[in-house]
Amino acid sequence: MNATLAAVLLSLVSAGAYASAAVAQARLAAGTGPSTGTLRLLGRGAWWSAVGLNAGGALLHVAALKYGPLTLVQPLGALTLVAAVPLGAHAAGRRVSRTEWRGTLLTLLGLAALLLAAGGAAPHDTLSLPEAMGVGAVTMALVAALSRPGTKPGLRHAAASGITSGVASALTQTLTVAATDHSGPLLSWRLVSVALLVSFFALGGLLLSQTAYRGGLGAPLAVVTLANPVAAAAIGLVLLGERLQGGLAGLVPALVGALAAVRGVILLSRAQAASPSEAAPVPTVPSTPSRVVISGPAITAPRSAEPLVLRAESAGARSGSR
Repeated sequence: MNATLAAVLLSLVSAGAYASAAVAQARLAAGTGPSTGTLRLLGRGAWWSAVGLNAGGALLHVAALKYGPLTLVQPLGALTLVAAVPLGAHAAGRRVSRTEWRGTLLTLLGLAALLLAAGGAAPHDTLSLPEAMGVGAVTMALVAALSRPGTKPGLRHAAASGITSGVASALTQTLTVAATDHSGPLLSWRLVSVALLVSFFALGGLLLSQTAYRGGLGAPLAVVTLANPVAAAAIGLVLLGERLQGGLAGLVPALVGALAAVRGVILLSRAQAASPSEAAPVPTVPSTPSRVVISGPAITAPRSAEPLVLRAESAGARSGSR
């Protein structure tokens, strides 16, 4: 099988697993308060279901990175939106709105343009240890700025999640290629350090996305899906020698695709804000005034302690009135 085709097929299945995990995380986040700690989440089956789906998607993604470059594999993660938007609407008991469809389609078309501009050669270059550590330091600084204490959960946390996930994918590709080309020992300092960074950023991306989904699914998931390939492609283009198809001319469809994807994210954000299914139900006040009914005096039952006395008095009162 062609390496590019294998990378595409593996990425498609991976996107389906990630979409199901995102919907599970969104439902779990909607049922938990902001003060819910990680330890409480660990005791819930829904959390572990999301973790399992994310793990399956990650394994398929790792296999795809073996056969395709970052600029090819990472944009295919946008297909997560295709499945996640209708799945999320079904879980919320509503229909997908026109705005959500337009936002999803624009995002997908934009990332498809980026995909056409990406190269298709199998990866060969890997990050050195100083490069991997430098990427890790820059990523942690960006995440700290985006998810600083007091920041309201939402698009900033989603951007931080997408960046950490994209960096984890780039580091995973280095780990996969270096471990399978038999160019050095598997337990070298470089591979062990990269493996630790992958674990750290993968877990961080999962927790950041869990926080971001408290504000809804559509817009945060779109930001995660957009920030992920941007971060990974930046590493591929700057450090791994990957190139766009057509050289400088390939920048034109890439920029057009980026603008379309940003427009799609804006539409999804508006649709998420206007979606009534994501908000808590508010009791409504009747628009018509209630009728005022004047009733007669209430007839009370006699007390059980003196039923005979009450009956005798009632009879006497009736005979006297005649």
